[in-house]
Amino acid sequence: MIRSDVWCLLTEFTQSESLRKHALAVEACMRAYARKFGEDEERWGIVGLIHDFDYEKYPSAEEHPYKGSEILQERGYPEDVRRAVMSHADYTGVSRESNLEKALFACDELAGFITATALIKPNKSLAEVDAKSVRKRMKDKAFARSVSREDIINGAAGLGVDLDEHIAFCIEAMRGTAGELGLAGKEPQQNED
Repeated sequence: MIRSDVWCLLTEFTQSESLRKHALAVEACMRAYARKFGEDEERWGIVGLIHDFDYEKYPSAEEHPYKGSEILQERGYPEDVRRAVMSHADYTGVSRESNLEKALFACDELAGFITATALIKPNKSLAEVDAKSVRKRMKDKAFARSVSREDIINGAAGLGVDLDEHIAFCIEAMRGTAGELGLAGKEPQQNED
């Protein structure tokens, strides 16, 4: 698996810039956890990058991630990668057993929530986000209401990490790709005299 090929697969199926950025955010978190756990950073990053590649074309629970798994199998992706993609959705019935699977589940919803938190900051920057601000927003049920707080909490627990540490870890991982994510902050306005 080569990242450039995986990126082509993602962009073939995903036109939405926000979904592409979500994939990049999850990839950043997955790469960071791979380094932390001494795992294969490239493989973990690729799983983060493609976990939702089929979602735009097949958004229903009847199709996502089942269609994606079929496409990955047709294209020769390994079983552990397909299994991780399947396990990130609770409704598939695929249990999360490996650290790869647990990390993907733990990072998926949280990456989206961190992004939403950054986007409401004055400069729309990850530099303005910390674990405390994310936890505060998690209590507001109207904020990013489609993001499952329960999945964020259960994901950290399943991975065996403290929730606040998990949030801070993912924020830091995403900061490394803030420019790609569109979360590096607004450019200062130039005054023209």
